[in-house]
Amino acid sequence: MKVRMIVVMLLLMGYGLQSFCVEQDSVQYIQKLEISKKKKKTFSVRQQDSTLVLKIDTLILNDKATLEFFGKKKVDLQVKYAEIPKQAYIVGTDSKNNGSEINITIHFGKLGSLYVLAGGRDANNGSRTFPNGNGGNVTLHYDKRGIVPQQEKKDQPGYLRIDTKAGGYRVNPQSDLYNIYSQIGMGIRSGGGRLGGVPQGQIYSGSPGKDGKSEVVGY
Repeated sequence: MKVRMIVVMLLLMGYGLQSFCVEQDSVQYIQKLEISKKKKKTFSVRQQDSTLVLKIDTLILNDKATLEFFGKKKVDLQVKYAEIPKQAYIVGTDSKNNGSEINITIHFGKLGSLYVLAGGRDANNGSRTFPNGNGGNVTLHYDKRGIVPQQEKKDQPGYLRIDTKAGGYRVNPQSDLYNIYSQIGMGIRSGGGRLGGVPQGQIYSGSPGKDGKSEVVGY
């Protein structure tokens, strides 16, 4: 009888510990995060339909640095102070070609240019992939006491571009967004090996997914 009670208590303790870890995975706090030039920091999914609240006191994204949320359907990014001297990317995808729903609250101390990429990914015919994805919804709240982002002049400081367009539209290999997504995707697909033949893959139509929406609000 005592042995049975001990086993039950251990199981309950294990369940509680597991629940605690999941809770901690969904809400994370980082005092300072700096991503070096052309490097990527990825927050990956640990459970299906995962969401993430990420709170960062100081975020520094150097030139061509990427902050990526992979496998996350919903992301709440809260940054007290950010330095982006040149060009950087924030990327969100649910790992099934759909863009993440991203809510960003941020104070820009420095801002060269920032691309928030929550667009749907293109299907890859003949391989194990998903159809053309839907674009995510992005809301960016910026602190008016810092740098106010502008969305008109790409070659001027403070440029912000948000992509929530569906997958299946990007047919021009010369476009900026196509090149950016391709470069970022290389990190995911660079595990080596060759793609399987068509019989092992799938064939998708050219129908695009659904566009997402974006909003930029000062506070």
